[in-house]
Amino acid sequence: MAHLTIEYSPGFEARADVAALCLALHQAMVATGIFPLAGIRVRAHKADHAIVADGLPENDFTALTLSVGAGRSKEDLRRAGEAIFAAAQRGLSGPLSTPHFALSLEIRVIDPELSWKDTPIHARLSGKNPKDRQ
Repeated sequence: MAHLTIEYSPGFEARADVAALCLALHQAMVATGIFPLAGIRVRAHKADHAIVADGLPENDFTALTLSVGAGRSKEDLRRAGEAIFAAAQRGLSGPLSTPHFALSLEIRVIDPELSWKDTPIHARLSGKNPKDRQ
C-alpha cells in the first residue's frame, strides 16, 4: 500500500497542472521500486477554503501525505520520500520560485492491525486470478 494524497489551496490550480503533477508523482512512486504497483494510489483534493501563512490571497500550498503499509525500513522510506519530493519540486518549480508557495511531504506508516482492505485489483495485477486480467 502506498497512497499519496495531494491537498492544495484553491488558487493552486491556476499556478500548476494538477493532472501532470499526479502523473509525475505516480511515476516517481513506481520508480522507487518499493511499492507494489497494485497498491499505488495518487489523489488530489482542493481545499475549498484555506488561509495560508499571513493570509495574502496569492499564497498557495500543496501538502503531500504518503500513507504506506508497515514493513519497509525507515531508510527505504526516506529514499522514496526524497525521490517523490524531488519529483514534486521539479513539477512545481514555477510556484516554488515565488515567495507565496509552500510544499510539504509527510510519510505515515499504517499499523496493519488497524487497517482493513478488500482489493481484488491486487490479484488481477499479480496474476493470481488470471480470468480477471482483462
